[in-house]
Formats: sequence, structure tokens, C-alpha cells
Amino acid sequence: MSAAARQDGLPPEGGQAPVTLLRSSIAPGAAVVAPSGLEHAVAVADAVLYEGYLLYPYRRSSPKNRVRWQFGVLAPRDFVAAAGAADTSVAGSADAWYQQTDCLLEPRSGSEVRSVRVLLRFLQVQHRAVEAPTPDGGWAEVDALDVDGQRHLTFDEAVPREFEVDCGLDELRDAPRTWPATAPGGEEIEELRSGSGVTVGRIVRRRRPVQAAMRLELSPAEAPFPLHRLRLVVENTAEAREIASRPDALRVSLVAAHSLLALRGSRFVSLLEPPVWAAVAAGECHNVHTYPVLAGRDGGRDVVLSSPIILYDHPQIAPESPGPLFDSGEIDEILSLRTMTLTDEEKREVRATDPQAAALLDRVDHLPEEILARLHGAVRSLRPVRRTAPAVRPEERAWWEPGADDDVRPETDDVLVDGVRVSRGSRVRLRPRPHGTDAHDVFLAGRTARVEAVLLDVDGTRFVAVVLEDDPGADLFDWYGRHYQFAPEEIEPLPGDGPR
Repeated sequence: MSAAARQDGLPPEGGQAPVTLLRSSIAPGAAVVAPSGLEHAVAVADAVLYEGYLLYPYRRSSPKNRVRWQFGVLAPRDFVAAAGAADTSVAGSADAWYQQTDCLLEPRSGSEVRSVRVLLRFLQVQHRAVEAPTPDGGWAEVDALDVDGQRHLTFDEAVPREFEVDCGLDELRDAPRTWPATAPGGEEIEELRSGSGVTVGRIVRRRRPVQAAMRLELSPAEAPFPLHRLRLVVENTAEAREIASRPDALRVSLVAAHSLLALRGSRFVSLLEPPVWAAVAAGECHNVHTYPVLAGRDGGRDVVLSSPIILYDHPQIAPESPGPLFDSGEIDEILSLRTMTLTDEEKREVRATDPQAAALLDRVDHLPEEILARLHGAVRSLRPVRRTAPAVRPEERAWWEPGADDDVRPETDDVLVDGVRVSRGSRVRLRPRPHGTDAHDVFLAGRTARVEAVLLDVDGTRFVAVVLEDDPGADLFDWYGRHYQFAPEEIEPLPGDGPR
């Protein structure tokens, strides 16, 4: 499961479970008009934009909020090279200087003009300095300043940026096209006045310019039917040889960078579940630090969202979500209840940390009971449940306690897979099912793993817990019980070590 996705309910038989994301927005009071055809996908993309912007408990003093901006960071090329962080994996959690999105598209029949619209979106980091007057009439940055009981803290914020291009596909047949995407630097000053109207401080927001470029390419793809590969490359083009630290690099970086692409006169082909005739072409697509998924309205294939956080095709906003919580990897109810437990002094710090955190706190503090009740859970689909666990459990021990059910022993239980008994110590090859599985699991297809336990959930469904054989952190994951879980039909028994 990706950091920005969570699954509600069970997938219907033969189908894919819906993915819901916490609702997010651009900025309080900001009016953003999505380009035609992209309105539906923008709502989901907002959750990607603000994933990790601030993490609960939303305070500057929280250690995890001192290490921010973890997804889709495109820093200057010189800095990335000097830090030795460059790679060409799909992982969007690694700092990079470019993203590459490869999509497959098939033309529609008819004479409609074929074109692609691209919306590049990212955050531009800005420093919010709280300043107090000095005896000589100047100003000096301070860590905090209280004005009539309201606290103001020096911290970093971010400004949302969007760049849109529209290009005919026929134009791309001749040669790639490139467009600049520059977010200017700037400075804004907000005076802080006391109740009597006297200026007692100020907030100065400073930004450095961010320079980037978008390049589109179109080329034929190998397939028995008309098919093309559309490539979008987004690069940080700033020259920053003197930057030595990541905090400095972030000030000239694209943060949470992602793209929306909308087609006219053509349709995208899913890379997660391509049709058989396009499977070879899908395998030849090379996505770097981002991954495109279908995001059209009502299952349409006219829009893709290329995100540094891996999602499913057709991700959706949870209708129960009360608003942005900046951490889509957690459930709204958990975050809302945790926020309600903050003390008055902690809430004061939240309000001083960031204007968006203050708005979040106001929303949770005034959450109607009926909305909070809706967050407790939702059934999105139903399917028969096969129960094999004992109906009666020993009265002297609660059913959830280890050992309460003598018939369930994960360390020694086994499961029959293709006529082979699989249990702890067995070697298997991972074969994730193409429908309704976790998006991350798709990228583990073909990897070999060692079984650590055979599990049985409360619905009587068996799962196999494994660790990857070629994972350098496998021993550590095994030590604290972090395992990948697959259904028996998603694994292939291999010769090798048996039960242990």
C-alpha cells in the first residue's frame, strides 16, 4: 500500500478495490481552476501534493516535522550528483533531479484532433521568518514572538505552483517539444500589530526562484494495433553548484512534483493492467521517480496521474473525508481523534506552526458528531466470507490474545499450494494477482522470498507472511515482524529449505 493510499472494504470478486485518499486542497482561500477534463483527477492529486506537508501532531517541535518534503523532490542536478543520491528507480521518495513518465496511448477512431494537455504541479518552499524590531530601528529574526496572546513561529512553508501546456500529438511526431516552468522568487511582509495598533513585529516570507523544464516526446510502440508511447520528462534546470545541504537545496527544488495528462482523440492504456496485446509495450515503458495511473472520471482512460507515490488505477477521494490532514497514509478517524486530544498549549503551537495547520485544527475542533461517526468505517463492497476458524473459543482467554485458539499456530501451520505444503522456512516466488492487489506488490512480481508464517484472519482467510531473499534489510524486518503478506494463490513454491 502506498504512503498516500488506503483501502476501504474488500475488493469484489474479479475486481479491484477502490482506493481512497484524504481530501486535500491547494491553500486556504486559494482559487484553483482545473483545466477541462482534469477536474476529477485534481482532487486526488491534491492529496499527493500535500502528503507529508505536516505530520501529526502538526507542531514544529515534533521531530518528524523537522524532516519534511520527502516525496517527489526534484533538486538541482549538481546537488543530487554530489550527494550520490541519483538512481533510476520508480521510487518517488528518493531525491532526484528529474522525473520521467512513460505512458501508452491508442488513438480513437474518427477525425477528432488529437492532443495532450499536461498539468505540472509542485510546491515551492519558502522561509517564514518572524522578526522583532531592534533598538537601532532595524529588524532581527527571532524564533518566536507573542502578540496579544497569539504566538508566531519561524518555520518553512510552501506555495503551490501549476504549469499547463497543451500540444497537438501530430506536433510531437516530428520532434520533442520543451517548455520552461519557472516559479519566481519573492518576498512578502506581513506586519504584526498589537491591539492598540502598534507594530510590534513582522513576518517576512522569502522564496528563491525555482527553474524547471517539461519535455514531451512521442514514438511508436511495439504492438499489433496502433499504439504510441508518450514520454514526459520534468527536470530541475537550476545551476546550484554551491549548495551543500539539503535544506538549502529544497529552496530551489520542486517538492511533491507530479503531473496530470489529459488526452483528446486518444485513450491511455493501463500500465498496471495492460491488455495482452499491449503487454510487451507496457514492459518497455521506463518510469523514473514517478508512476502513471489511470485517473479519468467514471473509469475513463482519458486522464492519467503520474505520482511520486505509487497508486492504483482510478484512485478516489474518500467521501467521508472531512478535509486535508496532510498524511494520507493514515485513516481520517485516527488523525482526527488524535488531534482532539491535543492540549490547549499544544493547539497554540499548532496554530503558530503553519496557517494550514491552524485551518486543519479549526476543522477538526468543529467536526460534527455525525461526520465523525461516518469516519469510523464504511463498507464499499461485499462478498461471501468462508469461515474455517472455530466458532467457540476458550472462555478463559480473549479471542485476540496469542494462543487463545489452539488450532491457529502461525509458526507451524501450513497451507497447500499447487500440491506442495508451504510453511515457515519454505522458499516461494511471488506472483501477485493482477486485479485488486496492492500497487506495491505488483513491483515484487517474480522476486523470491522466505515464508515466516502462515496466518489466519478473523474471517477465516489464510495469508502467507514472507520476507524477500534479496532484501538487505530482511533480517531486521523479520526481527520486528514486518512481513509482506500474500494469498496462497499469489505464491509459487520453490525447491529449497523446508519447514524450520
